[in-house]
Amino acid sequence: MRRYTRKHHSSLILLAVISIAVASAIVVFKVSKGLSWHYLASPWTWTSTLGGPFSSRHVIDKRKEKAKEYINLERIWNDDSVKRRGKHRDGSLEMVEAVLAKARALIRDASLNPGNSSTSELPDSDYVPQGDIYRNPHAFHRSYLLMEKMFKIFVYEEGEPPLFHYGSCKDIYSMEGLFMSLMEQDTRYRTWDPNEAHVYFLPFSVVMILEHLFDPIIRDKAVMERTVVDYVGIISNKYPFWNRSIGVDHFMLSCHDWGPRATWYVKELYYNSIRVLCNANTSEYFNPKKDASFPEINLVTGEITNLTAHLPPSNRSILAFFAGNLYHGKIRALVFKHWKGKDNDIQIYEKLPVGVSYSEMMKKSRFCLCPSGHEVASPRIVEAIYAECVPVIISQNYVLPFSDVLRWESFSIQVAVSEIANLKNILMGISEERYDRMVENVKKVQKHFLVNDPPKRYDVFNMIIHSVWLRRLNVRIYS
Repeated sequence: MRRYTRKHHSSLILLAVISIAVASAIVVFKVSKGLSWHYLASPWTWTSTLGGPFSSRHVIDKRKEKAKEYINLERIWNDDSVKRRGKHRDGSLEMVEAVLAKARALIRDASLNPGNSSTSELPDSDYVPQGDIYRNPHAFHRSYLLMEKMFKIFVYEEGEPPLFHYGSCKDIYSMEGLFMSLMEQDTRYRTWDPNEAHVYFLPFSVVMILEHLFDPIIRDKAVMERTVVDYVGIISNKYPFWNRSIGVDHFMLSCHDWGPRATWYVKELYYNSIRVLCNANTSEYFNPKKDASFPEINLVTGEITNLTAHLPPSNRSILAFFAGNLYHGKIRALVFKHWKGKDNDIQIYEKLPVGVSYSEMMKKSRFCLCPSGHEVASPRIVEAIYAECVPVIISQNYVLPFSDVLRWESFSIQVAVSEIANLKNILMGISEERYDRMVENVKKVQKHFLVNDPPKRYDVFNMIIHSVWLRRLNVRIYS
C-alpha cells in the first residue's frame, strides 16, 4: 500500500510539472505570435468616495498582480521589430489605432491648452461648461465630440434572448437591460463591420442568466460559468478579434451584484477586458484604469418620463433623510444605530408611515443619505440627483460613476464610515453659500444621469459610452 501511495504521489508530481510546462509553452507561443498591448499614460483620474485620485496599483494587490502575469503581456512591438520578424501586419487594427492616436493627441491638447482649444468655438447648444462640475471641461468636451465623430462599437450577434441581447428595463437592475436595448437599436456608434470597430460588446445579461438558469434552492453558481465561458469560446473561435487583443478591446456590462462574479471564469475577461459595472468595488478588484463605473437607477415601473421635479431650497425643511432596509449591510446598520429616532433633523426610516411619499420626502430634504447596502452602489444617489437633493454618499472602496469626468465633490458630500456618528455636525457645518452652489451643480449634472429613449446627447447612455471610449483610449493594441 505504501509503495502504491509513493507511486501515486510521483505521478501527481509528474502531472503537475507537465501542466506547468504546457502553461509556459502557451504563454511563450502567445508572445511569439506578437499578441501585445500596452497601457498609456492617461490625463484622466478616478476618485473613490473619499475624494482623492488613485491609480490602478491601488486596486490590485500583489496576489492578483501575480495572477495577472499570465494574461497581461505588456510588451511594446514597434514597426521595425515587426518587420524584422516577418510577421503579418493587421491593416484594419493599424487604421483603428491611428484614429485613436489622433483622438488622444487632440484630447491631450485640449487638456493642456484649454485657452487654445478650438472646442470652445464649436457650436454645441447641448454643452454649457459652466460651474465646477467637470474636472476638465475643455478636455471632456473635446473627448465627447471626438467620440461622437469616431467611436465604433461592434455588437456580437451570437446568442439568443432572453440570456443575450435582452434584459429587464425596470426595477433596480434596469440600466443593464436599457443599455442593451439602446445599444441594439443604436445608429450612431454601432457598426456592422467588425474590422472598423474600436471595441466589441459581449451582450450577455447577468440578470437574465440568473433569472432563467439559477435555481434558488440548488444554488448552482456554475450556470453562470458555463454560459459566459461558452459564449467567449464561441466568439473567440468564430472571430479573430478576441484573440488578437486578448480581450482588451472587448467590454461587458452588468448592474447585478454578481456582475463582477460573471467575469471570474475567463481570465482575459477578468484581467484585461473593460468591465462596465454598477458594483464598482475596488476591494473586489475593480480596476478603474480599465473598468468603468456606471450608475444604478431604480426605474420601479420602467417609466422614464417625469423623473425630475424640484422644490426651492427654502422649502426643504428636513436636514437629512433616509428610508430603506436596516438589514442590508453593515453601513446601514451604523446609520440606524446612531440616528434612527435620535434627532428630528435627521429622519431615518426602515418603512415610511402610511401616506408619506418617498419621493416627496426627498424633495423636502436638503441632504439625502445614500449609504451602501450589501454592495457599494446605491440607486439613492441618482434618486437624490433627480430630486435636486444633495447626495450624502456613505460608502467604502466605491468608484463613483463617471468620476473621470465629473467632480463629485462639487455636487455631493462624501462621508467616511468612521464619521457616521458625526454626520449632523458635518452637514450643519456646510455654509448656505456652499449649499446653494451644490444645489445648482446638482441641477447641472442631472442631464448626465437622465434616461432617454431614444438617447439624447450627454445623457446616461452616452456617458456610459464615453466611459468605454476613455478606457479604449487608455490602451494601445499592437498587431
